[in-house]
Amino acid sequence: MSNTRAKAVMVLGTTSGAGKSWLATALCRWYARQGLKVAPFKAQNMSNNARVVPGLNGAMGEIGSAQYFQALAARCTPEVRMNPVLLKPERDTASQVVVLGEVDEALSRAPWRERSELLWQRARPALHELMAEHDVLVIEGAGSPAEINLHSSDYVNMRTALEAQAACLLVTDIDRGGAFAHLYGTHQLLPAHERALIRGYVLNRFRGDASLLAPGPEQLQQLTGVPTVAVLPMWRGHGLPEEDGVFDDGVSGSSRGLKVAIVAYPRLSNLDEFQPLRSLPHVRLSWVREPAGLEGVDLIILPGSKAVAADLAWLRAQKLDQAIALHAAAGKQVLGICGGLQMLGESLLDPHGLDGNAPGLGLLPLVTQFERDKLLRPAQLRFAGLQAPWAGLDGLQARGYEIHHGRTVQHPSLAAATPAVVSDSGEVVGWQAGPVLGCYAHGLFEDGAVMQALFGAQAPSLDGVFDGLADYVGQHFAPGVLAGLLNE
Repeated sequence: MSNTRAKAVMVLGTTSGAGKSWLATALCRWYARQGLKVAPFKAQNMSNNARVVPGLNGAMGEIGSAQYFQALAARCTPEVRMNPVLLKPERDTASQVVVLGEVDEALSRAPWRERSELLWQRARPALHELMAEHDVLVIEGAGSPAEINLHSSDYVNMRTALEAQAACLLVTDIDRGGAFAHLYGTHQLLPAHERALIRGYVLNRFRGDASLLAPGPEQLQQLTGVPTVAVLPMWRGHGLPEEDGVFDDGVSGSSRGLKVAIVAYPRLSNLDEFQPLRSLPHVRLSWVREPAGLEGVDLIILPGSKAVAADLAWLRAQKLDQAIALHAAAGKQVLGICGGLQMLGESLLDPHGLDGNAPGLGLLPLVTQFERDKLLRPAQLRFAGLQAPWAGLDGLQARGYEIHHGRTVQHPSLAAATPAVVSDSGEVVGWQAGPVLGCYAHGLFEDGAVMQALFGAQAPSLDGVFDGLADYVGQHFAPGVLAGLLNE
């Protein structure tokens, strides 16, 4: 197949959160294990979970984390064409627009309906280039393809499907209820020529005896001509990060384990990097929005943020700042990552009006200034000079990535923090002051040595997670369906 145009398989959903991302990831690994050259594609993603990947002209760029993991599952190198448009929400009515890995300020300011055609013109060539270079393209849709108020400007779903002549699967979350109505309504709201691309329905997150679904699937096929090709049982522990939301927005792990709390401010970002913590049974992980949630925890994590000053103001309004300060004063660990690091310092300076000026939490003697240009780079990291309670990390090397506007330095009038994390270029990217550690690098918990040092255990490897997903869909899809999607 390598000399022909790729076959495209597309995963559409009846709603956001139906299971598109993880199913597309599973299909990437399933087709790769058939000896095919596979790549993922999503014309436009909206997420503050992003990864640094090779961009155009030798530069680094960013794509949505879902496509990054899908590329790894497909056994190919992640790159910007796989997610040519990434919208990063900054507030309810505005997003930063990233095109082929780079921020486009003009499009970020453009009205969203008007910019769709311009963005499709940038995404469409990437689609065709990837199809020319691969045997199979696994495409992920966004939200629902049948939002009739958006259909004329929606290029992420059926316009992409038609362009690629993709064999489409329509997945729904049956655990929410109303699954058959969602499937039928989505099918019926599509124009006939778009409906023709739907090859099968997938019922996701089913609990119980699948035989009790009858005669629903049969009646749905009589109404629409489309068969139900898979019933996927509920599987919470598959090991892949959730693309949207704060995982299950609850508590995971043993109640008797090490208690880790992540502060869940409104614009938190890169939350996918915490998935390995959910895989450790002796770690109790919680997402916290009020001071009571920090009582009795061992480690507080301030994650990345797409709106640092605004999230810091929210944190203060919730009185979480006082709880974090008391936690640190008791000698208990606080970790800030990227935006979280910036919050831990003395002040935020914003001469260009990018994020906002604000006083910091004052737990690290640092000052951050926001610059116009975003820093994107992978990093080889070395932990050096760390003292208790972070001494277990001292001497370790790890891989990570940086993605931020802020530049952080020591406050000139305060006692110096201990340089704690150094990049391969020799630049200090992390500092320690007693129990408080701040680091610019994302992805630390994906490093086995870091996990071993901090928690005494390692999470399952990503490769093992991808193989488990492929085994799962291979078991639960009707025989011959996945291979059959590649046929005309």
